[in-house]
Amino acid sequence: MSGASFRRALRVATLCVVAVLALAACGWSENKPKFQTLDITGVDWGKDFHLVDVNGTPRSLADYRGKLVMLFFGYTNCPDACPTTLAKMAQAVDRLGAHGQRVQGLLVTLDPARDTPAVLTQYVPAFHPNFVGLSADNATVAATAKDFKIFYQLQKPDVNGFYTVDHSTALFVFDSRGRLRLFMGASVSVDAIVHDLTLLLSEPSASDQQATRAGTRISTNAP
Repeated sequence: MSGASFRRALRVATLCVVAVLALAACGWSENKPKFQTLDITGVDWGKDFHLVDVNGTPRSLADYRGKLVMLFFGYTNCPDACPTTLAKMAQAVDRLGAHGQRVQGLLVTLDPARDTPAVLTQYVPAFHPNFVGLSADNATVAATAKDFKIFYQLQKPDVNGFYTVDHSTALFVFDSRGRLRLFMGASVSVDAIVHDLTLLLSEPSASDQQATRAGTRISTNAP
């Protein structure tokens, strides 16, 4: 498929995904938090990933349990959407102040051939020192992208061997319990990201809920 044809198909596919998510959100309880981005709590996809960081250490959602996770798919040679989104993510974390330590930013490369550990080590922390770049072999990256409804295609190299990667732009946010909660599109504002991260940070953590249940059991069993 040519670059222009794929980009048209990409726009249609992205709109379809957003439309399906929006329709699903319409049936959710009015008692849920009023997020400014799309609440996708309860979807049956995007539950985990199994990739490696720049040190070759296997990483999954379990490694970041207790933190909010902002997960973005892109590549380091991306001319616009990727640096723009990563910059928004970094600004949002900084605006949270001390609470920003409870948010983990992750970039999953869609171009593992060029985005080597050395490249990711230089590129990703340039946006925020706590952000981490993740990669894997082509098959694993493709399977992970598919699981998160990310569409992408490497374009034909030019005479110098340079190529771009057309891809859908979406930022996914997991809560501190490892549940996929939010979908943020390319046009999301930093204000909206900060607003919704703040709501998620205010929710009880898994340890808080366990302590509450333990207290309830003690109260129930007390003479």
